[in-house]
Amino acid sequence: MNVKVEDVNAVKKKLSFEIPAETVDVEFGKAFAKLAKTAKIPGFRPGKVPRNVLERQFGPSVEAQVFEKLVNETFFKALVEQKIDAVSVPEIVDNSLLKAGQAFTYEAHVEVRPKIEAKDYLGLELKKETFSVDDKVVEERLEQMRKSRSKVEKSERTVARMGDIAVIDFEGFVDGEAFAGGKAENHELELGSNSFIPGFEDQVAGIECGQEKDIEVTFPEDYGNQDLAGKAAVFKVRLNDIKERILPELDEDFAKEAGLESIQDLKTKIRESIEEQEQDRIEKEFRERMIQALIQANPFDLPDAMVDSQLDFMLENLKNRMQSQGMRLEDMGITAESFKNIYRDLAIRQVKGSLILEAIAIQENLKIEEDEIQDKLDEIVETSGAPREAVMNFYSSDERRRSLVSQMAEEKVVAFLTGKAKIEMVDKEALEKSAMMEE
Repeated sequence: MNVKVEDVNAVKKKLSFEIPAETVDVEFGKAFAKLAKTAKIPGFRPGKVPRNVLERQFGPSVEAQVFEKLVNETFFKALVEQKIDAVSVPEIVDNSLLKAGQAFTYEAHVEVRPKIEAKDYLGLELKKETFSVDDKVVEERLEQMRKSRSKVEKSERTVARMGDIAVIDFEGFVDGEAFAGGKAENHELELGSNSFIPGFEDQVAGIECGQEKDIEVTFPEDYGNQDLAGKAAVFKVRLNDIKERILPELDEDFAKEAGLESIQDLKTKIRESIEEQEQDRIEKEFRERMIQALIQANPFDLPDAMVDSQLDFMLENLKNRMQSQGMRLEDMGITAESFKNIYRDLAIRQVKGSLILEAIAIQENLKIEEDEIQDKLDEIVETSGAPREAVMNFYSSDERRRSLVSQMAEEKVVAFLTGKAKIEMVDKEALEKSAMMEE
């Protein structure tokens, strides 16, 4: 077998194969010998069917089998011998006619993992947000807790107002035509929750029970269903009933339901929780800015196969999360195609970021040792509250262990780069202004 390798571009190679006639004959011989054992042809005993008869009867199917076997064996053998790090299946772009007694040639394209030599990653100039918990935020969170423990009762009022739970029938129309998913009966909508299309809830306020009203709105440009995005719509709405939330008093009993002694203790707990959440957000956003800086300093092309694989991974995660909530993509007006269009740029950033971090880990000899893995597993046991045996069993599979180690490696590189970076601490407003100027 002769193989010639050429670069199509930085992330795609062309492999040209020439397979000798002798090899082709051997494979045809094997295929027909195997077929002869099972073929049932009138006038011939099993295993005694002449090859020329088999060729007339099964020629095309045998050729397809031999074609597939020759390509699979030669292509993947060439990847190993030529040390090609392929990330896609072969795309056959040209081939000769496959016939016994003749040499067979074919050309295949394959996408390859990009080779990266990371640069300009030490001394990154980055901004990081400072944060302190505002008393107003604590009060808002406390109010949310009251709301979550509220009771819903039928209202004596007959006219809906903001804050009410309006029980409505509605049907939506675009250009006079009803659209899928735009109709419901006795739907409970909390006015002011901003859970519906912008402008809808404001217009429900003021409707009287039993009254019908046409509500005009416009779907947001970034609405999940592209068929509706940016379009004007009319909803025919009928108010059936009004319900109210009755909030509990903020007293010791309220605090004790949360496992604390006083409202002040509860406020302290809320403050600590907000600080933890915000610090986590700040670290994630700082990491994203670091990744973006690395991507800008290290431009390179990505094979489509790696981006598509990341999009499939992201889509599967979303489906699983929605399924756990009893929902489907269709419920949000999202299709697999629209999801991939919306999140393709994000997938590209994620793949590029991971590849650059991996390259830096190699260049700086940053490795994950076995004792670090055990420490991480101990941490997972402690923070998750799951039995140790269950955690160890979960990470006993090679795939999950590799995923964990990969995540740890990225965290190690980020920590290394953070230690080498020039970091300016700024407030949120200054950070947002800086981001707008960079755009």
